[in-house]
Amino acid sequence: MSLSNLRPAEGATKTGKRIGRGTGSGLGGTSTRGHKGAKSRSGYSKKIGFEGGQMPIQRRLPKFGFKNINRVEYKAINLDVLQRLAETKNVEKIDIQTLIDAGFVSSNQLVKILGNGALTTKVNVEAHAFSKSAEAAIQAIGGTATKLK
Repeated sequence: MSLSNLRPAEGATKTGKRIGRGTGSGLGGTSTRGHKGAKSRSGYSKKIGFEGGQMPIQRRLPKFGFKNINRVEYKAINLDVLQRLAETKNVEKIDIQTLIDAGFVSSNQLVKILGNGALTTKVNVEAHAFSKSAEAAIQAIGGTATKLK
């Protein structure tokens, strides 16, 4: 090794063009931006959905639909799920915390019990809402259906 074959480390030197360093560099003047227009100015950034001044598609298409701001969204749990839960966990009371621990719902969801499936074990169920068939099935077996606020 001698001074004649020394080289900088890999990636230590820049090989990119130095733009805007005068006309003598060959890359001065407009600095590769072309003449006039928004793209030649400093601070330019294209907005999302910009179509070159043409009316954007989200403004050409009509608005439609309705979003009810008072809608209450429930996580549906069927009676057969409660039956399996009662058998595997061996519990008599199924509340929201039991369903969260079992992984059926998250802590911020409202729960509605639906009447699909059969319930053979007497359980006391606490939920935010019940369908009529689910409430009847729970009470028919001797359990209670308690609505939470």
